[in-house]
Amino acid sequence: MPSETSTARRSNHIPALIVSLIAVALVAALGGLASIDAAGDYGQLAQPDWAPPPNVFGPVWTVLYVLMAVAAWLVWRRDPRPGNPAIIVYAVQLVLNLLWSPLFFGFGWRGVALIDILLLDIAVAATIALFWRVNRLSAVLLVPYLAWVLFATMLNYSIWSLNS
Repeated sequence: MPSETSTARRSNHIPALIVSLIAVALVAALGGLASIDAAGDYGQLAQPDWAPPPNVFGPVWTVLYVLMAVAAWLVWRRDPRPGNPAIIVYAVQLVLNLLWSPLFFGFGWRGVALIDILLLDIAVAATIALFWRVNRLSAVLLVPYLAWVLFATMLNYSIWSLNS
């Protein structure tokens, strides 16, 4: 039976999980605001044959954002100190993630968006490496995110090339 102390400690982590979920929800919402007409814009662009239809992106990103939030929370639970390098790099990748939608859709700067997503690839890989040192499950939870971002990088490059 868990002790009162361990139960109290676990219950203190629930607000941190909520904060983590809210953080990724804000990134998703802000990115979404910057790309309200994204599905229409995306459909009008010349695309490679392997490009997914617009309705795939929402469900995929929803799952990825939840996995990201849980992964960050697991790391924070193990190492909640301010200045935790894993959480700092995670925050950097969140900012890069947030910037991509306005760059690609809002401004139509597909080449600049490509630079952003290449930096995001590196930041996500670095986040996985740092998370691995703290909590291996958290790193594994980010692997689908890295795979999707790498796929999105190829798609960004292809669309940029085809529409330049």
